[in-house]
Amino acid sequence: MRFVLIHGGFHGAWCWSRTIPELERLGHDAIAIDLPGQGARRDERSTLGDRRDAIVAVLRSGDVLVGHSVGGYDITMAADAAPDLVGHMVYLAAGLPLEGRTVLEATGGVPGEDGDGEVSELMTDETGMSRFTRPNARGRMECTEFAPVRDFFYHDCDEATARWAFDQLCPAPVEFLTEPVSLPRFWEADLPRSFIRCEQDRAVPPTMAAQVIERLGVEPLTIDSAHSPFLSRPRELAELLVRATTTKPIRAIRAA
Repeated sequence: MRFVLIHGGFHGAWCWSRTIPELERLGHDAIAIDLPGQGARRDERSTLGDRRDAIVAVLRSGDVLVGHSVGGYDITMAADAAPDLVGHMVYLAAGLPLEGRTVLEATGGVPGEDGDGEVSELMTDETGMSRFTRPNARGRMECTEFAPVRDFFYHDCDEATARWAFDQLCPAPVEFLTEPVSLPRFWEADLPRSFIRCEQDRAVPPTMAAQVIERLGVEPLTIDSAHSPFLSRPRELAELLVRATTTKPIRAIRAA
């Protein structure tokens, strides 16, 4: 199998650098890409279409799409564009779009009161993300302090790993968050899919994870990690990703 690994907010392809060798050790291929607006492509525009097209451009028939965190929205967009190429989808502590709604709404966030589309929250402060994020001059959200970021994303990583990861983070684009989503081909395809819940997760509220799991119609798999098992438990995560591809949904997927 070939795994296509999609990062979440603030991160880039670099975050999968420990997991790819573990998947290869298990006899599988894996690639990770930078989405527009993040990683090595941080200066690029980042609309839903830009992000979708970046994934579709690398897809091959039978690929396993893995989306972490906000990357769950991106793999869903890509699967809608090319459902015949997708062998399985794995949502790793990830979100799922709501048909006809914006990604911002699907995360539990709210747009600005003046209606101009400006992002006022990525999600409610149930997560505590507002402790360490602020908009930069471009309007993108940046992480400002190491200690709360480590506590949020990497609290089960050693300090050197957490510091290395923090140094790689880039401001997260927000322009795609306020675009309405329509995914008729994805909902109709009812593709094979799985959800992996991180048991020590401080980034994805339990209520959000439960809603995504219910809408996907799956029994979740679990890993005893914080939000970033690709750094803290790469071998265990690789084994779980492979196991995920053997699972089947227990109910039909729901668009909303």
